[in-house]
Amino acid sequence: MANTLLSYLEKGKIEAGCDEAGRGCLAGPVYAAAVILPVDFFHPLLNDSKQLSEKERELLRPIIEKEAIAWGVAWADAGEIDNINILNAAILSMHRAIGKLAVSPDLLLIDGNRFKPYGNILHKCIVGGDGKFASIAAASVLAKSYRDSFMREIAAEFPLYGWDKNMAYPTKLHREAIRKFGSTKYHRMSFRLL
Repeated sequence: MANTLLSYLEKGKIEAGCDEAGRGCLAGPVYAAAVILPVDFFHPLLNDSKQLSEKERELLRPIIEKEAIAWGVAWADAGEIDNINILNAAILSMHRAIGKLAVSPDLLLIDGNRFKPYGNILHKCIVGGDGKFASIAAASVLAKSYRDSFMREIAAEFPLYGWDKNMAYPTKLHREAIRKFGSTKYHRMSFRLL
């Protein structure tokens, strides 16, 4: 399939694409990334991270980091998710990622339909944005690859839950492990774990 991602929404504005990863997981943080790409950035593989293999995401990550005008990655942990709920935690992690950008954007392109204003920067919510705009797709790749590598790290600490494979999504194996061994400090206690 030809890659037809758009370079920008509004010509002449510095736009940062924002996306998160791990909203539907039972454990671990929710990660977010914000990426400002050059208008002429193109990579044939770049797409919504859900459409890419792990290998493709790992290949794209250093390219995005090297060629982006600015990028930031941040997260909110399980405790924060339990305190403020997953939607607010996802937005908080996006705000944190935007705060790490070395260049201040004029416009934020947010994947999804909910966001809270960040400072006085304008934002536009775009449902399915990670399949429409290059900057959001790049943010989705960074958020997902950073979260996956964190989940692989903590999988070594708690190997019984299969996080290195399921990334803490509610798979059958993950739920069976929770039933058998209980929850860990990384589990989101506000979620229906079983």
